[in-house]
Amino acid sequence: MNLLNQIEKDFITAYKAKDEVVVAVLRMVKTAAKNKHVELGRPLSDDETLDLLAKQAKQRQESIEQFSKAGRATLAEQEERELTVLQRYLPEPLSPEALQAAVEDAVAETGASSMKDMGRVISTVMAKYKGRVDGKDVSALVKARLSA
Repeated sequence: MNLLNQIEKDFITAYKAKDEVVVAVLRMVKTAAKNKHVELGRPLSDDETLDLLAKQAKQRQESIEQFSKAGRATLAEQEERELTVLQRYLPEPLSPEALQAAVEDAVAETGASSMKDMGRVISTVMAKYKGRVDGKDVSALVKARLSA
């Protein structure tokens, strides 16, 4: 079963159970997927759906940070609940140790030796661990590794 079908099935289950948070989050995901489908003119692949989910999750994480800084605890809690729903569909993120190892492997694989090679190393890690790593973290580790 592809990811969008699973989301649709879970949406219907949550709707019947009157789970408002899950219904709202999955409705937003379905709408974003539909918009992307129209934009591309074809159905989304699972990779494209994962990208869409990762983008939604990242937006929630940024909102949580902003609401927390502003002292808006109730809004931050709402975003955390929504993020929890989205994380059900995302693959398990890499641990910091595994991410470090992935960066080392990518540096060896690409033969990177200077900061000029940073883009190649980042794109290698991002492609290999799609949806499991944050670009900001990868960038920081690659920069630290290549500038050493």
